[in-house]
Amino acid sequence: MSAILNIETATDVCSVCLSQDGEMKFSNADYKGRNHAAVLGGYVKDALDYARQCEIKLDAVAVSIGPGSYTGLRIGLSEAKGLCFGLGLPLIGVDTLKILSVAVMFSRFVGEDELFVPMIDARRMEVFTGVYDLALNEVLAPQPMIIDGDSFRELLESHKMLFMGNGADKVREVIKHPNAEFIYGVQLNAVDMIALSEKAFREKDFIDVAYSTPKYLKKFQATTPKKNIL
Repeated sequence: MSAILNIETATDVCSVCLSQDGEMKFSNADYKGRNHAAVLGGYVKDALDYARQCEIKLDAVAVSIGPGSYTGLRIGLSEAKGLCFGLGLPLIGVDTLKILSVAVMFSRFVGEDELFVPMIDARRMEVFTGVYDLALNEVLAPQPMIIDGDSFRELLESHKMLFMGNGADKVREVIKHPNAEFIYGVQLNAVDMIALSEKAFREKDFIDVAYSTPKYLKKFQATTPKKNIL
């Protein structure tokens, strides 16, 4: 038995989900913009109130740890750490790119050889991205990338690739290949964290409550080689 409070704040969307044994029990989300500081505390309180009413005892808190915006990730992780300190719970860190992949994985049929390409917008033609197979193994490690017409060409020759996320929405006119499919409207939501946080809980894959930090986009952008800039 496991009950996990999931918090997702990596992009413009702020969302919270309470899950129990892999099933969603309560969720709330704000898609209106960067209102994380204003709405997150209320969403968490509502989820905790629901848990008390249903006599659900929390076992862990999970939070998206990026890549994503500095402000959003900082607010989400601060809230999650505060809960863990106050309630004596372990903290689970969930990769944002994998959350996007799961959102597509659970919403459509995916062939065994198809690959997921989640993308987080990092301004101009820059994205933070990675490539994952159906088991969420890394085919291409998460990295900053400046997209041009040759991006992913070698993988596209041998695999159908599913692109999703707010970074993918802006590069669909650049990546032209019959094996490239763009999944529109995929937004991050804490509900899509459930399978990942449950797996981490079973494996006791926790992060340090005191010292863990998110993967901020600005840090990754600083490592982008200048010679690749268009």
